[in-house]
Amino acid sequence: MVDIVFVTNDRKTVSVAENSNLLRVSLREQCGLPFKCGGGNCGTCKCHIDKGLENTDPVKKKERNILSDEDIENGYRLGCQTFILGDVEVSWEVKK
Repeated sequence: MVDIVFVTNDRKTVSVAENSNLLRVSLREQCGLPFKCGGGNCGTCKCHIDKGLENTDPVKKKERNILSDEDIENGYRLGCQTFILGDVEVSWEVKK
């Protein structure tokens, strides 16, 4: 099992099986990661991997279509496209 800390949601922590999808975990555990399409097309689930970026799977083509090279270099991912391989901490911008 690996731990995902949802920093923006009062550091809510959930333990999940390795290779779990970040957005699906957030939905199942009510962790608050924003989303609309769930398929890598809209960018709503853009999030920052605060710790443990090395514990995520490789960036996918769909993410490169939405995120800039700078975003990716700075640790941003799309929750719907990201699979967790080890402990991570994730945050996101809260829309008003």
